[in-house]
Amino acid sequence: MILVDHKKLWAEALADIELNISKANFGTWFKNTNITKQESGIVYLSVPNTFVKEWLVNKYHKFIIKSLRDLHPEIRGVEYLISKTEEPGREKRETGFEKPTYTEQLAMQELYINKDDNLNPRYVFESFIVGPFNELAHAAAHAVTRKLGSLYNPLYIYGGTGLGKTHLTQAIGNYLKNQGGNKKVYYVTSERFMIDYVNSVQNNRGSVFKEKYRKYDVLIMDDVQFLSEKEKTQEELFHLFNNFYENNKQIIFSSDKPPKHISGIEERLRSRLEGGMIVDVNKPDFESRLAILQAKVKLGNIQVSDEILSYIANVIQDNIRELEGALNSIICQSYLKKHEPTLIEVKQLVKNNIKPQKMISIKDVAMIVSEFYNIEERMLYEKTRKKEVVRPRQVIMYLLREDLHTSYPYIGQKLGGRDHTTVIHAYEKIKNELKINNLLSREIDQIRALLY
Repeated sequence: MILVDHKKLWAEALADIELNISKANFGTWFKNTNITKQESGIVYLSVPNTFVKEWLVNKYHKFIIKSLRDLHPEIRGVEYLISKTEEPGREKRETGFEKPTYTEQLAMQELYINKDDNLNPRYVFESFIVGPFNELAHAAAHAVTRKLGSLYNPLYIYGGTGLGKTHLTQAIGNYLKNQGGNKKVYYVTSERFMIDYVNSVQNNRGSVFKEKYRKYDVLIMDDVQFLSEKEKTQEELFHLFNNFYENNKQIIFSSDKPPKHISGIEERLRSRLEGGMIVDVNKPDFESRLAILQAKVKLGNIQVSDEILSYIANVIQDNIRELEGALNSIICQSYLKKHEPTLIEVKQLVKNNIKPQKMISIKDVAMIVSEFYNIEERMLYEKTRKKEVVRPRQVIMYLLREDLHTSYPYIGQKLGGRDHTTVIHAYEKIKNELKINNLLSREIDQIRALLY
């Protein structure tokens, strides 16, 4: 048992922490904190409110535990307790949080991430907001947990950045892990997989690499598109895939695009990726964005007006990550100013956090569309009626008119000197077909995601 002066211990720890972070952050987040007790190697740290507690847990836990352990190696964990003397009116709002225990193992670990399986325990089905934009992917993920290795194997989820693919794929792993079975789950990014493979080759440890990955029952690989042009790594993944499939083990992939639109992938691997269930995650609609924000506010037991939540949901449309980032900024502002920001303040805050819209040119659209449909860009400008060229060219004309409001004559001039009536026909054809062709609609959404 550690028998030291609490005040002295924390003062010494703070002196060390102050050296590692900015003066402003130190003054903001460590003010009115103190050690209340120590038991069995656990230090109990008192903080003024839930917001400070969550910030310390997410941003500074490593600094805190390291500083305390450097002073006394017997310390193996920290619990954060909300002070009973916080401001009037806040206690009811903030004591609804369940008191978590954050125990640091003897080997320093990243907060939250389990090093044995790389899963983040925060990514669970219960905290995943389901809407029209992701309900099919969510249903497929749930179905996989009931019939591992036989139904939807592989499961391939694709969509733009920040739309929840990692959350959903890891939720599968955490669900299986929490069922108490003996299934071994492992999450890995394609980049990490490649690095592991390269290191095994350099160190002549190929058999160790194979044993490491083949011992699992469920493999989750994120951002598989980054294996493009990595021929040897693709070959290793191909053999690993076959081993999993033959032994009824589950494989789950995520990517920013479907397999057929990833260039530089060997056909035999591409056919494996396409052999199971392929589902997409689209951009959330307004109602879904608002529901996500409301869920975050409810989970954090925080008060933010419906007017402000609606404004954020309305102006941030593409990325759930940006949506949550804007909300976190507002919460931080509320804490620092001791009041909920006005709508005018929120507008300024969101304006500073939204990345500017990318300026798109006709050349950009032609390049992205040609890559998407796997044709040479020069063919789009040629006088040809080949089916594999006509549709992509019509899509370009539609996007230039619909998104960039480019004039019909100018579009025709830039795309091989065509008459403006040809452009009008192409625009109307795609516009009308989108009403009945879901596949075309998804293709347009994917191209827009790549463009913007």
